[in-house]
Amino acid sequence: MEGAVAEGGRGPSIWDTFSHTPGKVLGGDTGDVADDHYHRWAEDIGHIKDLGLKAYRFSIAWPRVQPGGRGEFNAEGIAFYSTLVDALLAAGIEPVVTLYHWDLPQELEDEGGWTNRQTAYLFAEYARRMAQELGDRISVWTTLNEPWCAAYLGYASGVHAPGRTDGAAALAAAHHLNLAHGLAGAAVREVLGADTKVSVTLNLHVTHPVDPDSAADRAAVAKIDDVGNEVFLGPMLEGAYPQSLLDNTSHVTDWSFVHDGDLALIRIPLSILGVNYYSSSRARFYDGTGERQQADGHGDGAGSPWVGCEDVEFLPQPGPYTAMGWNIDPDAFRDLLVRIGRRFPDTPLMVTENGAAFDDEVAPDGAVHDENRIDYLRRHFTAALDALEQGIDLRGYFVWSLLDNFEWSFGYERRFGIIRVDYDTQLRTPKDSALWYREVVRTGTIG
Repeated sequence: MEGAVAEGGRGPSIWDTFSHTPGKVLGGDTGDVADDHYHRWAEDIGHIKDLGLKAYRFSIAWPRVQPGGRGEFNAEGIAFYSTLVDALLAAGIEPVVTLYHWDLPQELEDEGGWTNRQTAYLFAEYARRMAQELGDRISVWTTLNEPWCAAYLGYASGVHAPGRTDGAAALAAAHHLNLAHGLAGAAVREVLGADTKVSVTLNLHVTHPVDPDSAADRAAVAKIDDVGNEVFLGPMLEGAYPQSLLDNTSHVTDWSFVHDGDLALIRIPLSILGVNYYSSSRARFYDGTGERQQADGHGDGAGSPWVGCEDVEFLPQPGPYTAMGWNIDPDAFRDLLVRIGRRFPDTPLMVTENGAAFDDEVAPDGAVHDENRIDYLRRHFTAALDALEQGIDLRGYFVWSLLDNFEWSFGYERRFGIIRVDYDTQLRTPKDSALWYREVVRTGTIG
């Protein structure tokens, strides 16, 4: 959303390189301007305040504050975020910071990116500096956003930056992201104290067997669960990778990138576990007959993000669907929150992303009557409330997203925002969903 990719001393990220590569992003879109939040942040904070929101989740762009990912930091980039944080606090809004939302400095990718162990240590030093600069003004420090996407969509399927298609590289990237999480969280607490709130955000996959009575289908789902969820939950919260994951991917890699002591470094105490959820999927054992179906909702890449799952296929889910082609399944959302909450009862949960893209239309009066988005949010809020009533320790809920923005490989074609952005004029228009959401926040009831 920031744009200003060549302003204020910012260096190039892997997404700058990827989006400027022909054929990688729908419509040839780039994030060069996006929502121009870099220049319009004051207006955007005004919208947040007008909605009555108590917290704002945003990410720091590593290449804006340290252009090459190592060495000298950029004072102008740091000042941008410091000013933003002060303005949020002045408006009564808690800053919830994410240190990594996929925009790796391109110089580090040139040295191997997340397949290079050194990247994790450089990330920790960047996190340390941010803690020194922003201090106790930050409510929650989130190390990583959706490391699954960074590792598997970036290094295995190739639909995200840096666009590589190497299963072994993806597993190495997943481990080094885990390591980066642990090292960065520890670095933040070394600066700010052991009680500093440190979090991580995972897009946990909810996958159902096509035939629940089939042992083969249940085994297929277990494989997906390992690659999609346990590869992060295991090390971060339990201090170990599942043996089944290591066994099922042994033909891809020997996991020699895991060094002695790594798992202890990764498993730092979590103040909050962030959960991102949009849709569910269904999978079954693939016996090699016919074309293998890959309706997993993650795009059509040159490779599969499901490393080691060559005998698993994803079947299309029943509708209704969002503009992303994702099914709408609030029951799966509730079940996910309950399952994770009961498995890790001492770790509070926070919904860090939930929302929907639809083909919004601007009415003749300039309004956007997005009843479908209101319905989606209403049903998912209700599901979260059901989880709360079942005793799940759920501390917060962030709608994705405040503004329409650059939606990665889908460019500007997919609109998730509750505030519409006209990309030609940068005019912000609250959609009906924003007005509805404001009433939910004001009244504390789901209307």
